[in-house]
Amino acid sequence: MKNNNKKKKQPETESKSIKVRESIHDFDIQINSFGEIVSSYDVDKINEFLNENVQDKKINKQEK
Repeated sequence: MKNNNKKKKQPETESKSIKVRESIHDFDIQINSFGEIVSSYDVDKINEFLNENVQDKKINKQEK
């Protein structure tokens, strides 16, 4: 019998920078120890950005 307990090689992580829009370049979001979402942006700013750049699928279905 062959011993298949060999460790699998982990893929090497590449240090590539991610392309990000200038308008959200300094955006940072984390979850603290209490499970709360902590962000570097105000929630109203996030909602404004999403309203401008993301289409709501539910609203599109209701209009038809």
